[in-house]
Amino acid sequence: MSTFRAAVIGLGRMGSTFDDEVSEGGSVFIPYCHTPSYVASPRTTLVAGADPHDGQRGTYGDRWGISNEHLYADYRQMLEKEKLEIVSVCTTAKIRPQIVKDCASAGVKAIWAEKPISFSLAEADEMVDACDSNGVKLAINCARRWNPFFMTARQLIDQGELGEIVQVTAYASCGLSHNGSHLLDTIRYLAGGEGNVKWVFGEMASDEAAADDIDLPGNGYLAFEEGVRAYVCGTHTGVLGWEFEVIGTKGVIRSYNNGKRFEWRAKDESSSSRRSETVIKNFPLPNQPQGMGLTTVHDILDSVENGGEPKCSGRDGRTALEIAIALRESHRRGGTKIQLPIKDRKLQILSAETLHGDEPAIVRRQKAAAKKG
Repeated sequence: MSTFRAAVIGLGRMGSTFDDEVSEGGSVFIPYCHTPSYVASPRTTLVAGADPHDGQRGTYGDRWGISNEHLYADYRQMLEKEKLEIVSVCTTAKIRPQIVKDCASAGVKAIWAEKPISFSLAEADEMVDACDSNGVKLAINCARRWNPFFMTARQLIDQGELGEIVQVTAYASCGLSHNGSHLLDTIRYLAGGEGNVKWVFGEMASDEAAADDIDLPGNGYLAFEEGVRAYVCGTHTGVLGWEFEVIGTKGVIRSYNNGKRFEWRAKDESSSSRRSETVIKNFPLPNQPQGMGLTTVHDILDSVENGGEPKCSGRDGRTALEIAIALRESHRRGGTKIQLPIKDRKLQILSAETLHGDEPAIVRRQKAAAKKG
C-alpha cells in the first residue's frame, strides 16, 4: 500500500495535543486530532510540521519524532521543500484562507482544515475556488460527520427507517461560527439529502451583540429545499447541551449528552390508538468505534483516489458559515427572512478562537494553570 506524505501547519492543540484532553467517548473517539491520526494511519507518513512559534515546533518535534530540518517557521518553505500530498491547516481562521490557497497551488492532493472555514464568505469562496481549480480535495473538520454514532444515525435515515424527515432540533449553547460550525453542519447532515437551506429566521442574544461581527450565540429556524424544517437553540439551553433530535414520519432518533447516548424510537404499527405511538428500537452501536481522525483521513484519501468529496467538504464548511451569518443578519434586519445564498459575500463573523490575540491556546492554558498552581 502506498502512503501519502502528510504535514501539519499549526502545531498546537488541534494540530497535536487535543487527544490528551479526551477521557471518554461520545462526540470524540481518539485518535481524533490531526497529528495523532496521521501517525496512526497506515495510509499516511508524517514528514513535517510548520509553526511560527519556536516553542511549539520544539515540543512537536520531540513528541512526534520530527527532526529540526523538517520543522519550519514559515509554512511556505515547507510546501516548497517537502513534496507533500496531504496537509492539515490547524491555525486560526484569521490566517487560514491564505494558507489553504497556498497549499492548493503548491501541488498537494488534499487539505484537512480546521473549522470555521474562514471569517467571511468571500474568503470561503476563494478557498473553495482555489481547491477546485487545482484539483485539490478540501475537508473542513466539522467532525460529527465522521463520528461512528452520527454516521449510524445517517445510515438509518438513508435506509428510510425514519420515513420522510420532517424536523431536526439541536441544542448547544455556543457561538454560531466557532463551535456553531459543528452545530449547523450536524443539522444539515441529519436532515438527509443534500441539506440545502433555502432561508432562515434568526434571533441573537441582543441587538448589541448582533450589531457586532464578533462570534455570538443565537437561535434560529431553517427551511430546507427538501421540505425539512430545523430549530437551532444556541443561546442558553439550560441543562441540555449538544443534543440533536431527528423526527420522521416513521420514527425519531435523539442523541443525548454530547453523543454519549442515542435513542431510536419507531412508530408502533400494532397500536390501536388513534394517536401516533412509538416503541424503543435497538440503536445499532459499533462494537469497536474507530478513531474519528482515522475515519476522517481515510475518507479524504478515498476522495483523492476514487473521486467525490469528503464527508464534510469545503462547500459544507462554507455553508455552515453562511447559515450562521444569515441567522445573525435576520436579527439585524428586524427578524426578516434571509434567503440563501447570501448576496453580500463581504459579510463575516470573527470566530471566537481569534479573540485572544496570536498567542497559542496551549500557551494560554499553561499560563492559566500556572497561576492556579
